[in-house]
Amino acid sequence: MVSAAQVKELREMTGAGMMDCKNALVQSNGDMEKAKKILREKGLAAAAKKAGRIASEGLVEAYIHGDGRIGVLVEVNTETDFAAKNQEFKAFVKDIALQIAASRPEYIKAEDVPESVVEQEKAILKAQAIKEGKPEKIAEKIVEGRISKFYKDICLLEQPFIKDPDKSVQDILNEKVSNIGENIQIRRFVCYERGQGLQKKEENFADEVAKQMNK
Repeated sequence: MVSAAQVKELREMTGAGMMDCKNALVQSNGDMEKAKKILREKGLAAAAKKAGRIASEGLVEAYIHGDGRIGVLVEVNTETDFAAKNQEFKAFVKDIALQIAASRPEYIKAEDVPESVVEQEKAILKAQAIKEGKPEKIAEKIVEGRISKFYKDICLLEQPFIKDPDKSVQDILNEKVSNIGENIQIRRFVCYERGQGLQKKEENFADEVAKQMNK
């Protein structure tokens, strides 16, 4: 089982994201050098080297669903105005706005989730596992496995990319950093839904957004 200390150590050595470090360690059975190699091969470590650079240029993109029922504003930063005018960067920012509209993340990355929220979710998952008849020690291991799905549900960078579900949004971001050659940061976003907070029938916006993308 991969420990939090191992994840922290790998993250400090490579600068890659927490969940990427954890997945690399799981894949390498805890072997730190193999985990680093896995991250290098995925390009995460290389992208992370640019992450310390100041990114204050970029774009604010708006996406309004066809019938005006949902709207998204997202700010994505890059290092230079020149890169911000790059067509690949512009397309990426539009895709991120679509991603947010379809998948409704609450946070950008796993590290943004308050510890109190994580602990509350772990308690719920543990209670569910115990209710399923699992011993407490086994239940705790099950929680560690299931918490990754929780992050994928609420963290933008952990979500499957809407145009290529085999890759995460973080994977796509890393590709853009590599292609464009500058640090790119998704800084902030806000999502508005008409009638938000009011009782209404269930709708699948992910399917609706996907349909609009294919028009």
